[in-house]
Parts: sequence; C-alpha cells; structure tokens
Amino acid sequence: MARLTADAPFIHADCSINDASFGAYVEIGQGSRIAHSSIGDYSYCDRFADIANTTLGKFANIAAFVRIGATDHPMDKASLHHFHYRSASYFDDAADDADWFAHRRSRRTMIGHDTWIGHGAQIRPEVTIGHGAVVASGAIVTKDVAPYMIVAGIPATPLRARFSDAIADRMMALAWWDWPHDRLRAALDDFRQLRAEEFLDRYE
Repeated sequence: MARLTADAPFIHADCSINDASFGAYVEIGQGSRIAHSSIGDYSYCDRFADIANTTLGKFANIAAFVRIGATDHPMDKASLHHFHYRSASYFDDAADDADWFAHRRSRRTMIGHDTWIGHGAQIRPEVTIGHGAVVASGAIVTKDVAPYMIVAGIPATPLRARFSDAIADRMMALAWWDWPHDRLRAALDDFRQLRAEEFLDRYE
C-alpha cells in the first residue's frame, strides 16, 4: 500500500474528480468518480466507486463498486431522458438546465465517521448513514441508518446493532475520529488489541 500523507489525497489512475474536497490521509481507488462531494480525513474508497453530492465523514471505508448519491431522472416530467436538461449536447441553440443540476447537488447524502459500505452497495440521495454503521455488500439503502447499525438487503433493513446503545453512545461521546494524528499513533496498539468496551474504559 502507498504511504498516505496529510497534504494531498492519493488518487489512483483513471479517476474522474469534479468539484471535490479531500481531508488528510485520503485514498481514492482506481477508476472512481467523485463529484460535488467532500471526503473526510482518513477515508478511502476502493476501485470504481461512484460518489456524488455526498459529505463523507472521517475514517469511512468504501468498498469497490459502491455508488453513493446516484442522481435521479425527472419522473414527474413528460420524459425521463436527459435531452431536456443536458440540452446543449443535442441542440445548437439550447443551454443545459442549470436549475435541474443545482437541484441534484442540493440532495446531499451524509455518511458518518468510521462507517463501512460493502462491495457493490448503493446509497440513495438524501440518506444519512450514522457513525459506525455498516452497510452490507449489495444492499440498496433508501432510508437513514442509525449509528452503529448493520443493514443489509434490497431495500436495506436492520440486521443487528454492532454495539449496545450504551456502548454506541459512549463511543460517539469519545469521538476518537477527531483525535490528532499523533494520538491515534499512540493508541494504535489499543485499537488493535482491545474490544470496544475495553477501549472506552481506557480512554474515556
């Protein structure tokens, strides 16, 4: 694995990046497309992720072929086709529909800190994935996911909580994802070896 830095994201080959901002120690996998999105510190996506109109928290783990914030077609109009909003591609005397694109960008998807989005999952616009949540491979998420909940299926439904409510509340209060880089390094062995409750007992 490449050495990541705080200064600039490590962007693999063949990526498309448009109107995106990146935190420290970020990695963007080969062939991924990132548009109108912000990617928090330490977050990464694997190959061929497609992330649009999304605020991605810190330490998010995005597997290959995930799609987040997929844009909609206008179902209430006479036609679904994009000729009437990508009009400049079809007509010499017509401009694209700026209002439609602004509407799309306003429908933000929010992905919390320390989340795991499994291979091939899809998360719809305007959905919030809580801190510490897990979305199983192949799931299609159409509704908000509570912090530290594991969801799966089409449409995604809760399987089980990662932690009890008490542990989840303590973990969110600790907010270790906001620790500085040197404190993360100092606690590295405990991240590796301690179970969640033991970690909380030591660091609260």
